[in-house]
Amino acid sequence: MLRVPLAALLAALLSSCSTFSGATQADLASPYLGQMPPGSVAESFAPGLVTSELFDYGGVFSPDRKEFYFIREAELDGPQEFVVFRYVDGQWKEHVLSERVGQPFIAPDGQTLHLGRRYQERMDDGWSEIKSLGPAFQELRIMRLTASSQGTYVFDEAGTDGDGIIRFSELIDGERQDPEALSAVINTGTWNAHPFIAPDESYILWDGRRHTGFGDSDIYVSFREGDGSWGEAINLGDQVNTRAWEASATVTPDGKYLFFHREVSDGNIDIMWVDAKVIWDLRP
Repeated sequence: MLRVPLAALLAALLSSCSTFSGATQADLASPYLGQMPPGSVAESFAPGLVTSELFDYGGVFSPDRKEFYFIREAELDGPQEFVVFRYVDGQWKEHVLSERVGQPFIAPDGQTLHLGRRYQERMDDGWSEIKSLGPAFQELRIMRLTASSQGTYVFDEAGTDGDGIIRFSELIDGERQDPEALSAVINTGTWNAHPFIAPDESYILWDGRRHTGFGDSDIYVSFREGDGSWGEAINLGDQVNTRAWEASATVTPDGKYLFFHREVSDGNIDIMWVDAKVIWDLRP
């Protein structure tokens, strides 16, 4: 019988799945990978565990907060990996799912993993094969697509030299509507991208460059007006935005924390988080 050295067997297991056990059991019960939640000052999320000195991007929780998906660069200028931390049996366990396949977002019902113009459906044993959203979306260079509880999609387009457009597509009587551009309230300035629509459609977050901004791309919010239109674009301010590139904001499913991304240095993108009060304080 072939005998496999114990060290080799352990190395093989760890290469496909690793467990984070560097905190107390009480900490591990936290829905945020055992991290101490931030206050009004933005912090890097889970330094050394998620956020590194390389490219870390696209951080998003599942609605039950038992899964955290993101994209990372395993080594400098190396291929990017699609990674998930899952909370299983009182521990957060890390899995490398594949190479990067798109920026992840999980629909509010937890049953669809959006990857830009493609998606996967939750199955009993994981996610389905990757599927296309269909012809109406196929020709659009979508970087990020998010969805509301009512099934409305809000998504961007890479565009050329900053001229991309943020669009939406409603689900009416079970029929997916063709994409339409959002109003000039949102599609003003350049490099408008990476939108997030609240589950109840009460606000939209996105990033872009405007003359009134802090420097590179800033994160903005627009709140839904009483007549259904979108209110003025409001810069999230210096608690979130700096002269650097800030982008791709998401609010955790419990509404407590704002996740976003910041370019810390050339090629080093950090996943940041801050108390979501920075948004609610701006509501007219």
